[in-house]
Amino acid sequence: MEEPRRAAREGGQATVEWTGLVLLVALLVLGVLAGVGARLPATALARTIATKLICAAGLSDACAMEPELVAAYGPELAGRVAKNAPEIIYEKGMTALPVDFRSCRGSRCGNGPDSGAVWSSDAGEPAAAFVHVVDCRDDEGRAESAAGGFDCSGDRAGNLYIQYWLYYEDSTSLRDLPGDVGMHEDDWEGYQVRIGPAGTEARATSHHGYNYRGGPGGWLSDAGIVHRSAWGRSLGHFYVSGGSHAGHVDEDRRSSPPRWTPADRLELIPIETLDPSARRTRFAIVRPWRKPVYRDPEDEGT
Repeated sequence: MEEPRRAAREGGQATVEWTGLVLLVALLVLGVLAGVGARLPATALARTIATKLICAAGLSDACAMEPELVAAYGPELAGRVAKNAPEIIYEKGMTALPVDFRSCRGSRCGNGPDSGAVWSSDAGEPAAAFVHVVDCRDDEGRAESAAGGFDCSGDRAGNLYIQYWLYYEDSTSLRDLPGDVGMHEDDWEGYQVRIGPAGTEARATSHHGYNYRGGPGGWLSDAGIVHRSAWGRSLGHFYVSGGSHAGHVDEDRRSSPPRWTPADRLELIPIETLDPSARRTRFAIVRPWRKPVYRDPEDEGT
């Protein structure tokens, strides 16, 4: 029985050595990327290869959960993006769902059940959020963000910003009025998380800092007349109004059958991985990656 035991030990040792070698190669690749700058040609490919090596060695639980996020951001950041994704709570009567514009642009594929937990449309389109990360936590993250044109200056330093952008096929903010007043094709709404030394905060990004609190103190900013940052303690929820899809005041979910998309059923799509043709898609409103807040996560505009 000595030979099988020795073979098993040698096999186990080989596995450990192989895993160590894979990790060493991956870390060397990532280290070189940090040294030469993350925006050089072929860097994205090299980062993806290094990440896949880590995943192949079974060194990150995030790989099995969100492989596309891991390929875009690496295991640690991917885990944070997934962890902080919001549960979406819809206003009563809504049927619209946020979807992937690359496969669905129209009411025939962008609507689903009007109550209960919902994560796909009647046409089978999954509920989706496009995500974007600005990492200002350390010197390496700030340098990489600056190279990409993102603002980590001043009080932004030390923070990690994660943006979740929801695409809807249209917007009808004045749907109770006759005609097409207040209606336009395409709609983008955003939810943003700021993770810093003081804790985790959140806000609605695309409607002048909506914070769900209601009351006259927020009327001017909610109407778009003035801007404010509106950061508040993150509760992990994004409340969505019917018609406009903007944020709305928190509702008592016990008063009526709720409609929501669980955070873990929301398909997360890194904007950084969109190909040029997708980024050039024409919309009736400004695309998220063209908004000032995309580059400056503290911007107070829409």
